[in-house]
Amino acid sequence: MLCLQSDWVYASGFRERREIMTKTGQNITALYCRLSHEDEIQGESNSITNQKAMLEKYASENHFSNTRFYIDDGFSGVSFDRPAFQEMISDMEDGRIQTIITKDLSRLGRDYLKTGTYIELVFPQNNVRYIAINDGVDSDKSLDDFVGLRNYFNDFYARD
Repeated sequence: MLCLQSDWVYASGFRERREIMTKTGQNITALYCRLSHEDEIQGESNSITNQKAMLEKYASENHFSNTRFYIDDGFSGVSFDRPAFQEMISDMEDGRIQTIITKDLSRLGRDYLKTGTYIELVFPQNNVRYIAINDGVDSDKSLDDFVGLRNYFNDFYARD
């Protein structure tokens, strides 16, 4: 069954209404995993396999449906030019994603300005809820002042 969904977008600085055709109940819950070669030195707890298990368990326990994994294995979080990340963003811009879940903020990215832009501007403009499990971040419950600070330290870690 198809339904017409309305949302607000920002284009050229103006707020405008956009209509999106979606299948009822078919909005994707994106489960995003990333592991860079540098992260591998932290051991098994940060492996893609463990990230997937954690995200799947969280989605199931919190009743998120229609999950889909987007996985960038071997890509630095400093760059946002990652294949699975770009595919996820494209799906989001097409109105197919309702929620994005990551293990923590550093999995989304380690460039604090770009990561903050996605969390505070891009995701809300596309009506996407963002959750970082281990950092206690859920954009539906508001973002605390520490999100920017955590992003800064993730960026600093990558530079170090």
